[in-house]
Amino acid sequence: MLLVTLMWSIAGVVTRQLDAVRGFEITFWRSLFNALALSLMLGWMRGPALLWRTIRRGSVVQWVSGMCWCVMFTAFMLAISFTAVANVLVTMAVAPLLTALVARLAIGHRLAARTLVAMVVAGAGIVWMYAGELIGAESRHLLGTVVALCVPLAAAINWTVIQHIGNRHGDDAPDMLPAVLIGAVLSAVIMLPLSLPLAASAHDLRLLALLGVVQLAIPCLMSVAAARALSAPEVSLLALLEVVFGVAWAWLGANEVPSTAVLGGGALVLGALAANEALALRRSSRNRLVKGGA
Repeated sequence: MLLVTLMWSIAGVVTRQLDAVRGFEITFWRSLFNALALSLMLGWMRGPALLWRTIRRGSVVQWVSGMCWCVMFTAFMLAISFTAVANVLVTMAVAPLLTALVARLAIGHRLAARTLVAMVVAGAGIVWMYAGELIGAESRHLLGTVVALCVPLAAAINWTVIQHIGNRHGDDAPDMLPAVLIGAVLSAVIMLPLSLPLAASAHDLRLLALLGVVQLAIPCLMSVAAARALSAPEVSLLALLEVVFGVAWAWLGANEVPSTAVLGGGALVLGALAANEALALRRSSRNRLVKGGA
């Protein structure tokens, strides 16, 4: 999972090294290379015939999840095109709290007191971070922030749907890995007409292939495998390292120095999230010890 977060975190700094390609075309090529890599890897894992049959006969849940993946793939790259990497990553970090809130509203999942406190603290961090950033800022930074918010919202819906189906059907739940491929294909198809005429150079295509395969396709599948061995709080806690790594890469490799407001507000957001997940992990460990002793 540590390796997954390290691979995820290179998106910002790699994007800043592109020569000519921008905005919609970046998203198109990244999603296309992601879809090609996922087709090969899932085809090898599931078998080409079974993979195609699973997608063709896919349930509504798989397609809903696929559309959520599409929003996440698309909104992330567009947001990075409009505003600073640090702004996007800290905004995305609220995904666990939004997921808890959506799960509460949609399926009645109870919110722990620690999660409610974390939401308040993280909300204060977001206000601090963006109050200074957006007052007098260029409109594209505001647009980037709004687009970035689509990522944790789509993620919250996606994980809630997957959790609900898993709880209802158990081992008979539909295979959700093909939904990642559906999302990549949808993103590429939607972005293609908006990207024309294509302007990517050979240099750009190599970097975009790196993003699609190494930054996205491989770690997405690795994270699913890691989630089978780690508890949900452990996965959420380790995933926060993407923010730390991503801001550091952009700072060192693209000279994107985060402002004081971003560092201060981001520290509040990450601190609230880390404390919430650490307490959940501690409680889970205590429960296992009690059951083991019984």
